Amino acid sequence: MKNLEGKNILIGVTGGIAAYKVVEVASRLKKLGANVKVVMTRAATEFVSPRTFQEITKNAVYVEMFGDAANFNVAHISLANFADLVLIAPATANFLAKAANGIADDLLTTTILAATAPKIFAPSMNTNMLENPATQENLKILQERGIKILDAAEGELACGISGKGRLPEPEKICEEIVKFFETEKILSGKKILVTAGGTLEPIDPVRYIGNRSSGKMGFEIAKSAKNLGAEVILIAGNVQLAPPKNLKFVKVESAEEMREKVLAEYDSVDAVIMSAAVADYRVKNISPQKIKKSEENLTLELVKNPDILKELGSLKKNQILIGFAAETENLLEYARKKLDEKNLDFIVANNVTVEGAGFGVDTNVASIIKRNGEVKNFPLMSKSDLAEKILSELIKIFGE
Repeated sequence: MKNLEGKNILIGVTGGIAAYKVVEVASRLKKLGANVKVVMTRAATEFVSPRTFQEITKNAVYVEMFGDAANFNVAHISLANFADLVLIAPATANFLAKAANGIADDLLTTTILAATAPKIFAPSMNTNMLENPATQENLKILQERGIKILDAAEGELACGISGKGRLPEPEKICEEIVKFFETEKILSGKKILVTAGGTLEPIDPVRYIGNRSSGKMGFEIAKSAKNLGAEVILIAGNVQLAPPKNLKFVKVESAEEMREKVLAEYDSVDAVIMSAAVADYRVKNISPQKIKKSEENLTLELVKNPDILKELGSLKKNQILIGFAAETENLLEYARKKLDEKNLDFIVANNVTVEGAGFGVDTNVASIIKRNGEVKNFPLMSKSDLAEKILSELIKIFGE
């Protein structure tokens, strides 16, 4: 059986030089058994003829917003309803800006706005355009809405410079699509608890002890688990991120509050992914009023917070328990110790001093350490991609 037999894939082609590569993408998808339809912007037709896609897909190609009135069919709605998956390749800077801001001024952008199917965007443009803060902000917005963004490839660009901005090779794009359908809703029927962000331990009504965790890693894990069909509970500490849609979101502040909320859900879940940076200590005597500046030194007595992850490990029945180790030295040694002491199924370890792997960034460099001693090292990648790697390991355990 072909990998994509019976799948309906809508390809949106925008006006970039890489449009010619998408002809091969359409051809490969067709050979894999997919039913492919293509929507092109007017600018895209300056690079590739609609007839070329028509011959490859054996379907009509759509360009104009208003077609033949004699054959009434609201094109953008019928195309949106057709798709099991929407691929935009190449996704130009102009298209990304429109999609991020909900602009619908042609057939493709209108169709995207109407489509509820999962979406994969493959950006392709000049390096400076890709790295422009406006484009990066638009990509961030789209990712937060659950759209899969493929990393642009590096190499010689049509403009004559060498850098990041090339459309991924057709084979790579098709691999991503096959992978999407292979893992689609694979976590259906599973209930997963994810924790994210740092906790805050109050000193007085104004001040607190905290840490630098942004919660981005946990949010990406929660979104990916939801996209794979799981019922997700996301318990978050101090974060400045919009809650993902279609999951249970619980906001907490202190470590004790997080412990209470996690334990309340623990017996009902199949897996817990503890990516939160829970404070190890709290102030013993919290001042009911703001502490006034009066002495050169201020001494605070700290007491140890409950170890939520260790407690979960001791209470574990059939749950899969995954922890995180954010370290600055002796990464694997400390992570293995935590894995054993807290009865984890595996641990995700990262050195926060490594460039691109610290707090508040959208990327990470991590290793996954399993109970059998196996270590998987991952290079610098987006936190969204790392979330997929983590969930892939979780899926393997569910399958054992």
